[in-house]
Amino acid sequence: MSEAVRNLEPKIVWNHFADLNAVPRPSKKEERVIQFMVDFGKKLNLETFVDTVGNVVIKKSATKGLEDRKTVVLQSHLDMVHQKNNDTVFDFDKEGIKMLVDGDWVKADGTTLGADNGLGVAAIMAVLSSDNIQHPNIEALFTIDEETGMTGAMGLKGGILKGDILLNLDTEEDDEIGMGCAGGIDITATRKYIEENVSENSIAYKIQIKGLNGGHSGMDIIKGLGNANKLMNRIHFSAINAIQICEIDGGSLRNAIPRESTSIITTDKKNDRFVEFSFLSEIEKIKAEFITLEPNLEIIFSSTQVPKKSLNLSTSKSLIKSIYAALNGVYRMSPDIDGLVETSNNIARVIVKDGVIKIGCLTRSSSKSNKLDLANSLKSAFELAGFDVEFSGEYPGWQPNVKSEILDIVANLYEKLHGEKANVAACHAGLECGILGQNYPKMDMISFGPNIKGAHSPDERAQISSTQKFWKFLVEILKNIPKK
Repeated sequence: MSEAVRNLEPKIVWNHFADLNAVPRPSKKEERVIQFMVDFGKKLNLETFVDTVGNVVIKKSATKGLEDRKTVVLQSHLDMVHQKNNDTVFDFDKEGIKMLVDGDWVKADGTTLGADNGLGVAAIMAVLSSDNIQHPNIEALFTIDEETGMTGAMGLKGGILKGDILLNLDTEEDDEIGMGCAGGIDITATRKYIEENVSENSIAYKIQIKGLNGGHSGMDIIKGLGNANKLMNRIHFSAINAIQICEIDGGSLRNAIPRESTSIITTDKKNDRFVEFSFLSEIEKIKAEFITLEPNLEIIFSSTQVPKKSLNLSTSKSLIKSIYAALNGVYRMSPDIDGLVETSNNIARVIVKDGVIKIGCLTRSSSKSNKLDLANSLKSAFELAGFDVEFSGEYPGWQPNVKSEILDIVANLYEKLHGEKANVAACHAGLECGILGQNYPKMDMISFGPNIKGAHSPDERAQISSTQKFWKFLVEILKNIPKK
């Protein structure tokens, strides 16, 4: 499947991307891709090393005539989000991504593509392996675990890099130059429960939600897409006084809007008509509301074998009410930048099984105070329902630098190349620049990249023509880095 991708232009980028995508690289399991990058750097006889947390650094000297320019750090992350369609058989820990060319797009066969941030990695590899691209001194920084904790960026110590300018290649719209991003915090609510024997007079139902778009829980949160966990909870709420929850398995990663959820509930036989009517009525309402945004939404309601255990009625009601009370989606828009989400939350994961309820959220904000305000609101909703709540994985946002020298240079280059101004903006996603800036406060940073749609979902796809535009832009930037 990858051969068609290897023949795309620019071949030097797509071939490196195909090589990279042959290596399994889930977040927190990057050992193989770290070794892949080390072997790549050493094969080129470039200075290559791995820091204490697993980030890979490869250095390349300036080409002739650009020795007096500022040193540039080219930065992308090695890990990728693992999502697949429910009916796709694929082992992310063992298999390379199966890629397809579809018109002007490259996509994967039923899984995420890994263009986020694999195309950035591939472009940096192309610069390092080229012998005809003009560039200043290069420090290539390949970070780990960006998608599930930012631990690579957080663990990078000061003094390892000497660069003056950092080009982060992790933006997903080719007309955008990033100058700021949101920070985030993980919220985990956990509650144990005593399993209750299901009454002999009970019947059971299974509800399945699938076919939602999903997507990036930062960049796509403004779209108002369906969240499988919240939609499932709406269905449960419609018959809250008559049902007991046995199991829920909804969503997956914190940074992905949940596409699927499955639940099993029981009710007394005397309530069967009421529960069926309530559920089916709510399902029809949901489908009507989302017919435009979620045309492929499926909600399957069916009878199933009665389980032996369930939550008691009181715990079921507390769980349903707590999820109903917990905000999902946009909390506040930016008061300074039109159209930019400032603060949001994604109820990413809901698990009920074997005596434990676990709910995972990711709250994002470019405002530290509002991030904590929303986090405390969610904590309160869950604690009122008897949950223990933990905050973890907090990382800072990237504050815009309106006096950035490299931003001015790159914005002017974009206008010169394309005859129109770039969209210079902050984004509602977690880029590593804000974290890296803590130990490298004097480093001048921007972010850009090619068009990537559907990131963090099996619909992820990268535009071929946009990748050509991105590559040309990167090459031009490297030739125009200012003098020291």
